[in-house]
Amino acid sequence: MRKRSRTVALVIVGAAAFGLTGCKEEQTDARAFPDVTSCKAAAAQGSLFFTEADCDSAFAEAQAAHLETAPRYESKELCEAEHGEGNCGGDPAASTGGGMGSIFLPLFAGYMLGSMLGGNRGVMSQPLSRTADGRFATPGGTTLATNNGAGKMGANAFAKAPATVGKPPMTKAQVAQRGGFGAAATGRSPGATAGG
Repeated sequence: MRKRSRTVALVIVGAAAFGLTGCKEEQTDARAFPDVTSCKAAAAQGSLFFTEADCDSAFAEAQAAHLETAPRYESKELCEAEHGEGNCGGDPAASTGGGMGSIFLPLFAGYMLGSMLGGNRGVMSQPLSRTADGRFATPGGTTLATNNGAGKMGANAFAKAPATVGKPPMTKAQVAQRGGFGAAATGRSPGATAGG
């Protein structure tokens, strides 16, 4: 199977920049943050596409999206093999309902903001979790080198990933078949646009 996830390198050298591999698509301003505090500190400096209030709302949206779309695994060991030791926890949705036993998902490790395209004012967001190689990834398969930087990114990076909550967790065989986290995370077409 071929890896189809987009890889985005986030480089911080003065004015940080995102470099996107793959086909040309409409680009948007993007910023990644490990937490709300760092987002608000950047917004307070002004002249950005988001405000301190946007930091709060985007963080809440990213956390909700993380709980809905993060990859889920049948064991902590399998989750940590994909996301690194100490980067996984129990699924809060599994412990409150479903009775599916122990399910594990990567910990929320920050979020990415993007400015709306097409003249719409507003902010899009995506949750980030660590990968085993020390990078950060969205549930949709966009990979960043760090969770703190800025630049341009394709709008598809902000398309919502399919929900995983309430579905059976991935087994070792399923993870091996898809080639690891992010390898076949979504079936989005290159022309898909981010939803609001």
